[in-house]
Amino acid sequence: MDREQEEIQFLGFLGIFKEAFSVTSSHRKIFSQITLTIILPLSLIYLAQIEISEILFGQIIRSEYDLDHTDQMETQKYSKTSDVLSSELLAFWLFKIAYFIFALVFSLLSTSAVVYTIACIYTAKEVTYKKVMKVVPKVWKRLMVTFLWNFIIVFASIIVLLLVAALWAVTLGTSVVGITVGIIVLLVYVSGILYIGFMWHLAGIISVLEDVYGIQALFKSKDLIKGNTGLCAAIFIINKLCFIGIYLGFRASVVGGESVLGKISHACLWSLLLSMLIHFALVIQTIIYLICKSYHRESIDKLSLADHLEVYSGDYVPLNFKDVQLEYSKV
Repeated sequence: MDREQEEIQFLGFLGIFKEAFSVTSSHRKIFSQITLTIILPLSLIYLAQIEISEILFGQIIRSEYDLDHTDQMETQKYSKTSDVLSSELLAFWLFKIAYFIFALVFSLLSTSAVVYTIACIYTAKEVTYKKVMKVVPKVWKRLMVTFLWNFIIVFASIIVLLLVAALWAVTLGTSVVGITVGIIVLLVYVSGILYIGFMWHLAGIISVLEDVYGIQALFKSKDLIKGNTGLCAAIFIINKLCFIGIYLGFRASVVGGESVLGKISHACLWSLLLSMLIHFALVIQTIIYLICKSYHRESIDKLSLADHLEVYSGDYVPLNFKDVQLEYSKV
């Protein structure tokens, strides 16, 4: 990453993608290692859960159908079918919980690894895969706190939406005015969720590169986005559209596929594409962070940032008063 901060702030929409490709290609070895060991497993976990969820859900639908068409007078058969359905529902939700935990862990690890690596490149620090893996667990804890605050905000927004929807159903209903108000409320909600989405992604970068995390990182992210909201939104939406495209392509060629060999080959293809998408999304988010910092005239002191990164790796030991006094006496 040879650009100075003054140059970074002038990167446009296409310039951001070009810079992301340039950073990746010039340090392809370490990014390939990170992608294969952290990002690819995340992609496999996400895509595998689509296929497994489809299988489990199909079993639940069949069991519900059998239960609906079983005479309750046939006590033994009805009870057995009901038990099977309960077991399938339990298995489905346990699987979803396990998926959420593993996906969250690998997602935060991916963010930690990529952002830390780019920061090292930006400060001209030597970075190796071994060093990144040593740092990642420490950065992961900060990201977890930020994620929990983001989760609380999203959950609260869903509760508010449900309350508004209930109020709308009671007061306005399906009248012309009611439908109009409902569409407006839905558009506002979707816009808010998108805003929270790219605010959270930038907050993740802040949590790694600065001394703030959690709710403070989200507030700082909100301030940094000002002035570049359109750019952030455009890139965020493109990323989501690519993600949706991979999801739909996987469902069509793997979940809906018939040939086992075809399903395996397509699954490998979509996993690689998703891994590339996640990698470039993280690199682009870090570049956007630098752009937003430059836009608000918040200089990034490379020396201070380098010291901040050394704290993660355990190589940085600040001088205490005795050290300074000793050096002074030697002079």
